[in-house]
Amino acid sequence: MLVLIGVAVVVLGFALRQNPLLVVAAAAIVTGLAAGISPIAVVAAFGKAFNDNRYVSVIWLVLPVVGLLERYGLQARARTLILRLRGATAGRILMLYFAARQITAALGLAALGGHAQMVRPLIAPMAEAAAEADGPLPDAEREHVRAMAAATDNIGVFFGEDVFIAFGSVLLIKATLSGQGIEVSPLSLSLWAIPTAALAFVIHIVRLSLFDRRVARRRVEASA
Repeated sequence: MLVLIGVAVVVLGFALRQNPLLVVAAAAIVTGLAAGISPIAVVAAFGKAFNDNRYVSVIWLVLPVVGLLERYGLQARARTLILRLRGATAGRILMLYFAARQITAALGLAALGGHAQMVRPLIAPMAEAAAEADGPLPDAEREHVRAMAAATDNIGVFFGEDVFIAFGSVLLIKATLSGQGIEVSPLSLSLWAIPTAALAFVIHIVRLSLFDRRVARRRVEASA
């Protein structure tokens, strides 16, 4: 029963609002020691688990790289680039990203975008710069631009990924329907996802057009 002490460590750690990663690591170590495993074997088990799942964990290596790029002016350069473009608006920037995001997701390249690696360091600053090119942007509207940038990424990948036949969501839908006695092929699911993706594309493009008008109107009201 001593091996269950790891559960108590998890409960206590979460109750004290400690770092979840440290709590889970501590629970694993305590469980291993309680089971009579040597500390070296416990650490070796951590290493083996990381090595076996390295292709899943490698995405986290992108985050330090993004942090370094931001530290050395990635956002500033993105804003400068947009300010040099005539006719660029927040909505148009997001439209271009939305189209690229949905198309690449439909091709199975969903990892090309994302909040951490694209929206925060590049897309959101570019949209903000375009929105304030003709005047100051109110803080509330700035947050709205950031939220719309994040929403654009979510909508693009959500409706685009189902078009790719081998994506996890398609396989999940097939498994769920099969459990209910409904047999469909992944190809059929992908084909039926195309009209949904196209409709989502049109609807969000309209939303971004209205968003552009709203940003311009509120900027004028704030400067008046």
